[in-house]
Amino acid sequence: MSGRALFLDRDGVVNEEVGYLHRAEEVRFVAGIFSLCRTAARLGYRLIVVTNQAGIARGYYTESDFHLLTEFMRQQLLAEGVLLDAVYFCPFHPEHGVGEYRREHEDRKPGTGMLRRGAREFGVELTASVMVGDRCSDVAAANSAGLRQAFLISGTETAGCSGEYLPVQSLAEVEQWLVERG
Repeated sequence: MSGRALFLDRDGVVNEEVGYLHRAEEVRFVAGIFSLCRTAARLGYRLIVVTNQAGIARGYYTESDFHLLTEFMRQQLLAEGVLLDAVYFCPFHPEHGVGEYRREHEDRKPGTGMLRRGAREFGVELTASVMVGDRCSDVAAANSAGLRQAFLISGTETAGCSGEYLPVQSLAEVEQWLVERG
């Protein structure tokens, strides 16, 4: 069997959205994230976080701040039995970026750079993989990369998104979908 991945957006999927999260004390994990990740790993999915980080581009916090927070979050997840295979991030923004961070980049969702990197580095078959996001850019990236399924958690995109996706109210619904399809 080819490798497959569960690609997860970070803010709004792994942790609750707080707006430019960069401090450990502000981290609140989304209900169901631990169980979803444990189940996906048991089913043979790689666990890969793919996150746009416009806060770095805007100068709200540094890449170093991001890495410190990521390490904190990895430890919290590990304490719950979840080992992330990778965390990819895009620190660029084409309009609001400051200095070297003001530019387009293939990693910035809806670009597919982070998904393709995960496929390369982990031998993942994109057509066997799934993406969980809370924004239309997540759906667009998943669709453009040819992922098997994109899930859109309700709440952020009130008008819905174009493209192919399954709307879900909770991560438990994603977990159930994975279990039902092996």
